[in-house]
Amino acid sequence: MPLKDFSVLMAVVLIVIMLIIPLPTAIIDLLIIINIATALLIILISMNTREPLQFSIFPTLLLLVTLFRLGLNVSTTRAILGNQGDAGNVIETFGNFVVGGNALVGFVVFVILVVIQFIVITKGAERVSEVGARFTLDAMPGKQMSIDADLNAGMISDVEARERRRKIEQEADFYGSMDGASKFVKGDAIAGIVIVMINLIFGLVIGMLQEGLPLTEAASKYTLLTVGDGLVSQIPALLIATATGIVVTRAASEGNLGHDITKQLFAYPKMLYVAGGTILALGIFTPIALPVTAGVATVLGVGGFVLSRNEQKIATEAMEESAASTESKEEDIKSPESVVSLLQVDPVEFEFGYGLIPLADANQGGDLLDRVVMIRRQLAIEMGMIVPVIRIRDNIQLQPNEYSIKIKGNEVAKGELLLDHYMAMSPGVEDDAITGIETTEPAFGLPALWISEDFKEQAELSGYTVVDPPSVVSTHLTEVIKRHAHELLGRQETKQLIDHMNESYPTLVEDVTPSTLSTGDIQKVLSKLLLEKVSIRNLPVIFETLADYGQMSKDTDLLTEYVRQALSRQITKQYVQEGEPLYVITVSGAVEKAVADAVQQTDHGAFLNLDPQRSQQIVESILQEVDAMQQTGQMPILLCSPAVRMYIRHLIERYMPNVPVLSYNELEPSVEVQSIGVVNGQ
Repeated sequence: MPLKDFSVLMAVVLIVIMLIIPLPTAIIDLLIIINIATALLIILISMNTREPLQFSIFPTLLLLVTLFRLGLNVSTTRAILGNQGDAGNVIETFGNFVVGGNALVGFVVFVILVVIQFIVITKGAERVSEVGARFTLDAMPGKQMSIDADLNAGMISDVEARERRRKIEQEADFYGSMDGASKFVKGDAIAGIVIVMINLIFGLVIGMLQEGLPLTEAASKYTLLTVGDGLVSQIPALLIATATGIVVTRAASEGNLGHDITKQLFAYPKMLYVAGGTILALGIFTPIALPVTAGVATVLGVGGFVLSRNEQKIATEAMEESAASTESKEEDIKSPESVVSLLQVDPVEFEFGYGLIPLADANQGGDLLDRVVMIRRQLAIEMGMIVPVIRIRDNIQLQPNEYSIKIKGNEVAKGELLLDHYMAMSPGVEDDAITGIETTEPAFGLPALWISEDFKEQAELSGYTVVDPPSVVSTHLTEVIKRHAHELLGRQETKQLIDHMNESYPTLVEDVTPSTLSTGDIQKVLSKLLLEKVSIRNLPVIFETLADYGQMSKDTDLLTEYVRQALSRQITKQYVQEGEPLYVITVSGAVEKAVADAVQQTDHGAFLNLDPQRSQQIVESILQEVDAMQQTGQMPILLCSPAVRMYIRHLIERYMPNVPVLSYNELEPSVEVQSIGVVNGQ
């Protein structure tokens, strides 16, 4: 154990010894001096910290020094009453030298110290600690939301966000601890008064009954010792209580207390002239001695002059630096390197017209930033990918109520919101009593109405789905990101997923990359899964499959098919409700054979080389079956054999990107499959 840690443990043991075993007066003198030195050190440290968390151990330290002082009080009381008044040199010195040997004066000084500590400093520090703890805890949710908003806006990194969250938690713990520890300071002040009264009363009793001293001599002897003991105890206690008040009232700043006081107190030099003139006037027009007031007024005037000159010098230097900075910026603009920062393209951007500013302004009740944070979390859980930071900004080129969603700088979706309306989607049976502005739900393209708040309750009773504007745009943004998730997953994002996997499955990652498959190969497989809305959250299963088949083939299309089959339970759960059959459109054997025969193998992989006329027939046949299935209210799903699944998917991808294509190997054996249509390609 390090010596410094051992010394702290020994100090706690010493406190216990002080409470039990009588100590020699020489050791008591040493402990009293240590107590004073410790209190002085604590108040100096509290004055030099820039923020409370820099002295985070203070609440615990406050309890220890309070316990140490109480233990010392027990030892000094035992020495005063048990050694016939021999309490050591320090207590005797305080009783005779500090208060001039006058017991009454010393008692008055002690009472004043106790009143100042108990009524002013201790009570104030206790109140500030209580209020600080309450406001810190109340402000925690808002601070957390602010951090999430800054993180989402790209103003801070993940590391900075974690550090700021940790600091908020530490602040809450600190002020909560200070709230409790300040009660000990209050109790210590009360204990000091009680101990002094005990020493005084029982000192008189012992002096008169046991030592046979007259009342006046016993009172003089034990009153001086009691007052001396009270002073050596209450002076450190006063310093500690003051340090408590300084720490809990300290706001975070760039300097220590001395720096802040001098900087802020002398921030207005002209006020020193006013103060100096006022003091000088007191000396001239009142009986106050003129030399005293003139001296103070002179000091204030000279100080104001020096500070004013320094202020002008600093302002001149600032103007010169600003001019130099402007010239430097102009040179940077002219230099070829200055355009590099303009090449940055944000992965996801959400732009809106000025009429939608309340949507993102927290001061106006907007919660879009919070919703974006939840969207990123939701997609991380559903899709298993880390959605990049979504850049949110206003764009005056858009219509006031219009918004635009961009992926890698290109607009992929847009919509329009009416903030004072609700979007209502019909359940299929229209209610003529509900009127509004006709529109289209942006996420899924369903017909809808913008209705006023007057129709909201009636629409809900009629079975309409009523959604507020923030929910409309949140749903739209979520669906757009899902639709383009494969574009957002690049090599850098894939590397992050691999590094995260490596923390828990290092052997598995080592078997897959970099010897078997490159980061680019893994990225292609994951992108193909995301393209068909298959979650990649179960990375261990994906990597197990890649480790098994990556040695046999580098064809990412084929590897994706193997991974899909390994994720059969997940894919089945995605499309099949528990206990219900799966309704599908099956592909006939003739069509599968035609597709399989048209597959050509090359050095760069396999591709479908199907006659255009035959391709058109197959696509039209699938379109007919899909339309027929949609008329029944069922989600169309195409089912075929594993050998041709990816080729059929490629065939219909341009025409029906949202129609899932599954193979038999991707369904669990327990699933009941019911075919309600067959693709004959005729």
